[in-house]
Parts: sequence; C-alpha cells; structure tokens
Amino acid sequence: MTTTAPRTETPTPVAERPGAVQRPWLVVAVREVMVKLRDRNFLISTLVTVAMIAAGIGISGYFGSRTTEHTVAVVDATGGQIAAAAHELVSADDSGDSVEATDYDDDAAAREAVAAGDVDAALLGTGDGWTIVGDTEVDEGLGRALTEAVGATVLEANAQAAGTTTAELTAGSTVTTELLEGDADRATMQRVVGFVFAFLFYMAAIVFGMAIAQSVLEEKQNRVVEILATAIPIRQLLYGKVVGNSVLALAQIALYAVVGLIGLNVAGTAGDIGWILGASGWFIVFFVVGFVALAAVFAVLGSLASRTEDLQSNTGPIMGVIMVATFAGIFATGTLLTVASYVPVVSSVAMPVRMLSEDVPAWEPAVSLALTAVTAYLLVRLGERVYQRAVLQGGTALTWRQALRLEV
Repeated sequence: MTTTAPRTETPTPVAERPGAVQRPWLVVAVREVMVKLRDRNFLISTLVTVAMIAAGIGISGYFGSRTTEHTVAVVDATGGQIAAAAHELVSADDSGDSVEATDYDDDAAAREAVAAGDVDAALLGTGDGWTIVGDTEVDEGLGRALTEAVGATVLEANAQAAGTTTAELTAGSTVTTELLEGDADRATMQRVVGFVFAFLFYMAAIVFGMAIAQSVLEEKQNRVVEILATAIPIRQLLYGKVVGNSVLALAQIALYAVVGLIGLNVAGTAGDIGWILGASGWFIVFFVVGFVALAAVFAVLGSLASRTEDLQSNTGPIMGVIMVATFAGIFATGTLLTVASYVPVVSSVAMPVRMLSEDVPAWEPAVSLALTAVTAYLLVRLGERVYQRAVLQGGTALTWRQALRLEV
C-alpha cells in the first residue's frame, strides 16, 4: 500500500495573487485624498482660513498705508510755531501724516472748535506751560508730537534768553539705538512669521493626524480593514494613509503660502520680505519629513484603540510632542532654540524659526533634517510592525508592547 504525503503549498502573497491591486499604497493614498476633498467640514475650514489670511493682509495693508491729517487749534504765533514743529516730527518717517494749525481768536473759541469736532485738538498756553485740549481723547501720535515740539520750542527760547544755543545745551545728550540683528521692523516680522510657522505645523499635525487615527479606528470598528486585508497587504494601508494625508497637509500649507504671497504682492509689501523665503523653503521640507513621522504614529494609535475614548487617551504623548514643537517655535530663544532645532520633529518648527533670526550655516539644517528623516523612517518601520498586528485585533485596546507580541 502506497501512501502519499500531503502536499503543502506556500501561501501566495496578497500582492502576487491573480487580480491583486498593483501599487496598493497609491490606491489608498488617492482614496484618502478624495475622501478628504469631499468632506464639507474640511473644505469650509480651508476656505475660512484662506479668507482670514487674505483679510488679515488686506486690513494690515489698509492701516499701514492710511495717512492721518491732524488739525490743531492755536491762538497765537508761538502755538503755530509749535504746530509746525510737530508737523515736521510726524512727517519725518514718510508715513504721510501731517499736522495743520488753525488760528482762533481766543482759548474759548479754540475749545469750542474741539468740542464741535472742527479740530482734533487745541494747543493753549497757560503762562507757565502748555495744555493740549482734546474732546474725549487726544490721538497718541499727535499728543507725542506736540509734546516733543513744545519741549524743543521752549528749549530754543530759553537758550536764546540765556545767550547760548540749543546745540550747546544739548551737547552730548544724543541717544541712538543699535540692533545687532537688524532693524525693529524686521525683528517684529520675525516673531510674526515664527508664530505662523508654529501655528501651521500645529494645525496640520492635529487636523490631519487625528483624521488618520479616526479613519483607522473606524475601519477597524466597521471591520472594513478585514475586507481590505484580503486584497492588499496591511502595511500598504499604513503607507497609503501616511502618504495621502501628508500630501493633503502639504497642499493645504502650500495654498496658504500662495494666498499669502499674492496678498503681499497686492499690498505692495512683498519686496520687504524676500529674506523670509529661504526659511520658508526649509520649513516646507522640514514639515513634510516631520509630518510623515507623526502620521505613522497617529495611524498606529488608531489601530491600537478599540473606541474613540481609547484614542482620546492614548494620543497624549504625541500631542505633547506637537505642543513642545509649537512652543519652541513661538517662545524659545538663544541656546534653547538651538538645542530644539536638532530635536527630531520639534526641529520641524525650531530650525526654520531659528533661520529667521540667525545666519545659520547650511550644514546645520541639513544635519537636523537628516536626523528627522532617520527618525521618520524608524517610526514608519516600527509603526508598520505594530499596525499589522493591532489593526485586525478588535474588542479591546492594546498597548505598543502588547501589539508587538502578537503574531502577524
């Protein structure tokens, strides 16, 4: 009697089975993009943000270009002289503002003109000084200019009475300001752009990261992932979700940047911010690499959860990393900012912000980016192992260690 040993067959990998989907990660990525583009809430929030950017630039340009014509009531020649000196002060910065004196017969008439709104303020002598009269308030710039003009005029008169000159009296009193890192306007712009970098990173990481986690959890709860697993390798699901949402996040930030640049060109201020473009380019590169690392972690967190409540509790550490990156971009300075610019993921904000305020050698962002890229690669590979084991396990939440102990 002849016995035939049972024949064992090597399972055919999913990707090699007849009819298997080619490049399944790309199919998943396209699906992620299309689902998001059909999400009304996502589209509305994007349009609202674009409108806010455009409105913010428009309002800033309007107030920045608006000129103010101040009118001041005076009752004598000295008051007119002071008003003329105030005009020179407010027009010295090429803002287009002006101060014009209007003569009145006496103090009472000047006060009535202020009360009636015919003039912005009145400059009246009191015998031992001067009074600036306003209705409900005096414009800060006008009040400062008049005060300085009064001081300069009185000083000149007193110097002549003492037989000397103003130059002799004020010799050695000149104070100038020197900034080692550029002018004040640029320093303000650095802080604003740094805040924008941090805010964009925070919003994209939270919005798209949580979207990945929620998508994985829903597919796990609805058992859709079990159906997908019969057609494509599980790890390809992870790759597709990471790639799709990374593309969406990058496209959204690129849209905001384009709207901002167009607005600045329309407002006529684009020529003043050319120095920002280099740091902005690095920010985009750092953002892509850093977001890939975060996306892999969010996908794993979704696979580990069994309910929405689990997801809310196990995202604490990754939220902490995002918050650290955000605060580093907004508040860190000096040595702390330098150190943060080399910490993977945190450097996605810290290094571009640092490049706004310092002349950073090219090798430093290159090294920092390489560290972040290595971290992203390791997190994706670790996430792949955890994701393949956890996403098909329903009923209870898992930890990273428990998931790694499961058989694939």
